[in-house]
Amino acid sequence: MVEFEFPDSMDDLLYFTNRKLPDGTKIVAYVPRQICPECKKADMGKPINEKTGRPKIRSKTYECPECGYEEPKQSHEDSCEVIVQYTNPEGTELKKTTASYERKTWRGMKSIIFHNEFLDERFGITKRMKTKKDKKKKSKK
Repeated sequence: MVEFEFPDSMDDLLYFTNRKLPDGTKIVAYVPRQICPECKKADMGKPINEKTGRPKIRSKTYECPECGYEEPKQSHEDSCEVIVQYTNPEGTELKKTTASYERKTWRGMKSIIFHNEFLDERFGITKRMKTKKDKKKKSKK
């Protein structure tokens, strides 16, 4: 059995997923937080809600808790990279790769796309419950 390297804390991540595909391939993907480009002392994160003390989920910016530097959400996420660890379908070997955190269309769904070296093809990591929609034929009246 192959062991995955997991981060120390989920607080150090922007994104994390753990998947098992129907063919037996296991995938762990995560995006570590980036250090502030201005002060280089703290990790960038969503702004904190003063009332609850929790991050603002739908915030359009990321900010540094030390110096207050703000960066738009889209440009910050585009500069991040996903670390993808995956096994072969038998579960005996482990590979590690990186991919862009940008979601692109793959087989009709927004996905994080990476190259699987065991099968020599591209895979997409979709949102948890997302499935491909069937195209319905339009009837003429």
